Amino acid sequence: MVFSGIPFLFFFFPACLLLYYIVPFKAKNIVLLIFSLIFYSWGEPIYILLMLFTSFINYLTGILIDKYEKKTIQKTILIICIVINLGLLGFFKYSNFFIEQFNSVTKIGVNTLNVVLPIGISFYTFQNLSYSIDIYRKDYEVEKSFVTYLAYITMFPQLIAGPIVRFSTVRDELHKREISFDKISRGVQRFLIGLFKKVLIADNIGKLWDVIKTQGLDEGTTVVTAWLGAIAFTLQLYFDFSGYSDMAIGMGHMLGFTFDENFNYPLSAVSVTDFWRRWHISLSTWFRDYVYIPLGGNRKGKTRQIFNLLIVWTLTGFWHGSAWNFMFWGFYYGVLLILEKNVWGRFIEKTPKIIQHIYTLFIVVFGFTIFVFDDTTQLFDYIRLMFGVTSTGFVDGSILNYLVNYGIIILLAFLFAMPLYKVIENKLFNSENEKIRKISSAVGVVVFVGLFVVTVSYIVNASYSPFLYFRF
Repeated sequence: MVFSGIPFLFFFFPACLLLYYIVPFKAKNIVLLIFSLIFYSWGEPIYILLMLFTSFINYLTGILIDKYEKKTIQKTILIICIVINLGLLGFFKYSNFFIEQFNSVTKIGVNTLNVVLPIGISFYTFQNLSYSIDIYRKDYEVEKSFVTYLAYITMFPQLIAGPIVRFSTVRDELHKREISFDKISRGVQRFLIGLFKKVLIADNIGKLWDVIKTQGLDEGTTVVTAWLGAIAFTLQLYFDFSGYSDMAIGMGHMLGFTFDENFNYPLSAVSVTDFWRRWHISLSTWFRDYVYIPLGGNRKGKTRQIFNLLIVWTLTGFWHGSAWNFMFWGFYYGVLLILEKNVWGRFIEKTPKIIQHIYTLFIVVFGFTIFVFDDTTQLFDYIRLMFGVTSTGFVDGSILNYLVNYGIIILLAFLFAMPLYKVIENKLFNSENEKIRKISSAVGVVVFVGLFVVTVSYIVNASYSPFLYFRF
């Protein structure tokens, strides 16, 4: 079940909200838990047991750490918990990859395992781990109710593809939260923005990427067309993933929760460092707080900082998937961040903003080209096209055809990838002039309703289109 599907939009979520608002507060977490389990079991009826098991392990870890005061016992309990979590994640996500690499080196031919990657395992594993580590650090008191803890882990708005919500973020709201008309209204608006991003922009610009990728790999293409395809995928991924996060945050508001932001217009960044402060914020801050800083961060000299950055970014790439391109992608960013911090960062800062922006976009677009191809042969074939090694030329007439068919959606994607809506919201919806606010709100309602009708018509006529980050 996906947020942009008819069953979710018109049946599952309305039924959930109706029951959720009717029951007294003491029953709200139970209602949320039941609907979350139904949501997950819709696509993964078997692996729901795995999620329940790992959640119980981390809940029990918190209880045991709270029970025993001796630090060595607490540390042992935490290590066992981390090993179980990462062991299960490693088995389901990477076992076949390692078997394939073993076979390629030894030529023995060990059979791969019949293991399917459980949906959302990377996300709920990191949420579980953050809770156990925070309890060990005594950042907050242990959660005594397993139902409450399970409601946190399985919360369907962010269960499948984040943002990675830490227990500290929603701890108070799990026990007492406000559900007001204003919060519901803001939640609906945020959800619809995410829905429009996914269906109207991401899915449509994704069609351009599919066409160019197929042409490039089958028949060859020009340099400009290859770069247009890479730009199209970058825009597709941004609107797809940020759209999911917007919907998750919006549903959180409707349920009385406040999730942290996961994107802050990353394609407007002026450096690689700036980009990673804005893209998938919940993941980058997770690695910062639970890997980079514990390793020593930048507190133990330049050499150690470089080592720590390479470790963090290798793990970041590894987290995304069991294929070499993700390792390349993580290492690529690790090296670039090191070079930016120690070699050319100060020089880039002195250049005009437009140069900084172009520099960053070049790195990001090329990076997502590495990211999209899990077949290394296809990856290197496409990179050769981008740099003119095997291209049929620099540019040809096909680019005009693409711009005629997709020019409007590309333009809209670029505009809304920048803080355009934020500016409109501040100037009109949050204007100090009451008349402007009222007119803007009325026009906004009409626009949102119209876009929703158009979106639903797209959904009805479209084939199944899951979110890209579902596979991570």
